[in-house]
Amino acid sequence: MITVNDKGTYLYAVTLDTDLACPEGLAGVAGAEVRAIRHAGLVAYVSTVPLEQFGAEPLRESMEDLDWLGETARAHHRVVEAVAEGKPTAPVRLVTVYSDDEQIRGLLSRRHDDFVEVLSRIADRQEWGVKAYVDLASAPPSEERATGAGGPGAAYLRRRQESIRGREEAWRQAAARAERIHDALSSFAIASRRHRAQDPQLSGRKELMILNGAYLVEHDRGEEFTRLVEELRGPGVDLEITGPWAPYSFTDLADPAEPEVLGDG
Repeated sequence: MITVNDKGTYLYAVTLDTDLACPEGLAGVAGAEVRAIRHAGLVAYVSTVPLEQFGAEPLRESMEDLDWLGETARAHHRVVEAVAEGKPTAPVRLVTVYSDDEQIRGLLSRRHDDFVEVLSRIADRQEWGVKAYVDLASAPPSEERATGAGGPGAAYLRRRQESIRGREEAWRQAAARAERIHDALSSFAIASRRHRAQDPQLSGRKELMILNGAYLVEHDRGEEFTRLVEELRGPGVDLEITGPWAPYSFTDLADPAEPEVLGDG
């Protein structure tokens, strides 16, 4: 979309309009000041950003830069967490940029009922993340042994086949265990989501991620949830718990038909 403006409006989150003011001195992406747009009983938390950095074309390149992406994600998350300290908050996806404030008001009018429903659903609830990893490289070889004559080459091939069978069996066992873990956590949580597993470049770990789950939990049951995760730990699968977070995984109201969004990560 071509625009004569050189500024856009970056959207972080939406809340119900209450007496609480926008947190003072809060800086968002690219150090931009965070401000509030109030409309139709809702509040959108936004920053004014330069389109030379946050327009559609520049964002396509910037999203490939992991350093830039990490810095932007941290700033986005910092704003959402600050807002969520005081009231139920619906975060929006990273780098959602509109042409101007008026289009934000249009969004609040158009999606008013959706926002109200989501904010009601997440009130007094938080998101916890649980990831499960398995190290297939350390899996023991299969107990099955190949027999038959052969020299060193044949012996090597047999050992290689046994190692592959061992890793395959370790994978099957770990995947089944991860499924049981997810089912147990989902039974405790109000809602759950399974995200795509991250590769080691993103996870920062050499092990293979076999579960990347998000769980919506009552605010006052967080300690119970973490104890449940501890109880589910065991050999073969390493569990990593993060949170609590604002409920990113349970507030996605993105509409791919929105014509005015300049950038949407």
